[in-house]
Amino acid sequence: MQMTTRHWALLTILSILWGGAFFFAAIAVKELPPLTLVFCRVSIAALTLYVFLKISGQKLPTDKSIWAAFFIMGLLNNIIPFSLLFWAQTTISSGLASILNATTPIFSILVAHFILTDERLTFNKFIGVILGFIGVGILLGGAVFTSSSLAILGIVGCLVAALSYGLAGVFGRRFKRLGIKPSVSAFGQLTGSSIIILPLMLAFDQPWMLDMPSQSAILSVVTLAIVSTAIAYLIFFNLLASVGAVNVMLVTLLVPVSAIILGSLFLSETLETRHYIGMALILLGLIAVDGRLFKK
Repeated sequence: MQMTTRHWALLTILSILWGGAFFFAAIAVKELPPLTLVFCRVSIAALTLYVFLKISGQKLPTDKSIWAAFFIMGLLNNIIPFSLLFWAQTTISSGLASILNATTPIFSILVAHFILTDERLTFNKFIGVILGFIGVGILLGGAVFTSSSLAILGIVGCLVAALSYGLAGVFGRRFKRLGIKPSVSAFGQLTGSSIIILPLMLAFDQPWMLDMPSQSAILSVVTLAIVSTAIAYLIFFNLLASVGAVNVMLVTLLVPVSAIILGSLFLSETLETRHYIGMALILLGLIAVDGRLFKK
């Protein structure tokens, strides 16, 4: 589907909001454990979207099967990847986490190839997958010699998060067929996520035992939830409905840029040469997957 100037503008805004998510998470995880941060992010975002739905007069679905789908989507698109990414950012930089997150479309292609009948692996997709995994190999292979075991596990955690996002992208195709509005889909999955993560947070993090977080951590959590989640999901699901998943995945080309800039300016994070080489190969893979640069 053709991308208009408006679509490109929204895609750019979305990349900045999601790039900022890595920045705000990097601040918050210094004082809050991952599961508690996940709960705060999804629950505050869900409450924000609930207010939005009420003000805009949109009705929520009552069908149990739709809510079951929301819970599954929340698990795949929020609980698993958010938890892994937040934990990973306790061992690696926000910039590196964002680069690894850019492999999401690569995993989406593989998942779609094996699960869907209308999304088979074409030649350009195959080249893109190969380039992407070579990039990951450089990131992971170099870490074996230069990083701690926890950092290596953090890298692996980011890759598993990307795989979960890929599964969520395939699963989420059903919401358009069901005629559910993008804002309702966003609210539904965030609500399901909040309900799933609550008992896990209480059991493992025991938040009542934690110290009161600083003002900067609280502001980071609120911004992460409202701006980088609630507002970002409204943009994401609207783009998904209007221009399709292939075009929306281009956001992953842009997210590392803002994440790396914010991390270097405000968190004094630095990336090694191999990180940039790996990122370049991953981005080349995504461009190959998209294929539009090779079209006349």
